[in-house]
Amino acid sequence: MIAVIIRIALRYGAGILVARGLLGADDAAALSADPDIQVALETGVGLMLSLATEAWYALARKFHWPK
Repeated sequence: MIAVIIRIALRYGAGILVARGLLGADDAAALSADPDIQVALETGVGLMLSLATEAWYALARKFHWPK
């Protein structure tokens, strides 16, 4: 499921870059269809979510928030 969300985000991001003239249409198509970029983004999103969860847990322990 996250692969679908990443692919959609890449298409929207590439569309914004093309609209601003920062990226060509051919480059945008390659960016949104490249599986290596999708895997890298999936890994990055997974790491960010796990870090956010652990940080929230650490804050909860530090400030004695109820479980």
